[in-house]
Amino acid sequence: QVQLVESGGGFVQPGGSLRLSCAASGTIRSINSAAWDRQAPGKQREGVAGIISGGRTNYADSVKGRITISRDNDKNTVYLQMNSLKPVDTAVYFCSAVLSLPMGPAARWGQGTQVTVSS
Repeated sequence: QVQLVESGGGFVQPGGSLRLSCAASGTIRSINSAAWDRQAPGKQREGVAGIISGGRTNYADSVKGRITISRDNDKNTVYLQMNSLKPVDTAVYFCSAVLSLPMGPAARWGQGTQVTVSS
């Protein structure tokens, strides 16, 4: 069964860093595209960053310059490096991806990982 498993969330003080990972498990050929979203308590889910097969990335204005999305094709893993974290970055972070499977493309979503930024 193909799934996305997120890890790397936790508690960090303002100005700190975290790296989130989103690993695709199962029989896949590649990750075509991926994205990270987040949802803070009482707020709507918002897009944070995305990456497509050619490596092009895009970011929400609120995180530009502080957050970087990348991927390791050999490990079938997408990362979200978060620096200079602020309390407003506190949220559950979700990854999603379009995977290339032997039977064709398929979308998958992760279960979410909590990031808390607080002093």
